Amino acid sequence: MSADLLAGVPEEFTRPAPRPETARTLRALDRARRGRRPRLLYGIVAVGGAVLIAAAQMGLSILTTQSSYELSALTAQQRDLDWQKQILADDVAGLSSPQYLAANAEARGMVTGQAPTYLRLSDNAIIGTAAGIVGASAVNALSQAAVGNALVAGVPLVSDPAASLQSGASVADEAIANTTTPPPIADGLPTPATH
Repeated sequence: MSADLLAGVPEEFTRPAPRPETARTLRALDRARRGRRPRLLYGIVAVGGAVLIAAAQMGLSILTTQSSYELSALTAQQRDLDWQKQILADDVAGLSSPQYLAANAEARGMVTGQAPTYLRLSDNAIIGTAAGIVGASAVNALSQAAVGNALVAGVPLVSDPAASLQSGASVADEAIANTTTPPPIADGLPTPATH
C-alpha cells in the first residue's frame, strides 16, 4: 500500500538525503578536568547546626524534667500544708466548741443562774433574785458533755491543766457502743434445709 502511494512521487524525494561525513576524532586529555571542590564552610555549618540543635534539644529536655520534679515537690508540699491547715481548723473548732467553753467556765467557778441578774453602775448594786448564787452549775461539762465532741477529748482546760473532758462521747454513743448486735448474714437470707 505504501508503494502505491509513492508511485507518482519522483525518486529524489523518496531517497534518503546523504549525510555529510564529519570527522570524529577522539583524543586523550592531557590532564583531568578539575571539578568543583565541595565547600568546606558549608559542611562545617551543616554539622555545627546539627550539633547545636541536638544540644538545644537536650537542654530543653533537662529543663523540662527539672521543672517536673520541682512541680511534684511543690505539689507534695501544698498537700502537706493543706493537711496542716485542716488539722489546725479542727483544733480551733474544738477549742471554740460549746462543750470546751462550758468546761473552762465551770473550772473557773462560773455558774449559770436561773434568773437574770444585773449590775447597776451608779451605786454598784446587784439587781435580781439570784444576787449571790453559790453552788454548782446546771451544766456539768467536766464529767459528761451533753453532746459528744471527739475534738476536745483529752484536751486540758485553760485554768486547770490536770482536768479535761473525758471521752467526748455522749450517753447515747456509749449505749450504742455497749449493745450487742447479731452477726451479719453473709450468704443471703437463711433458708430451712428441705432434704
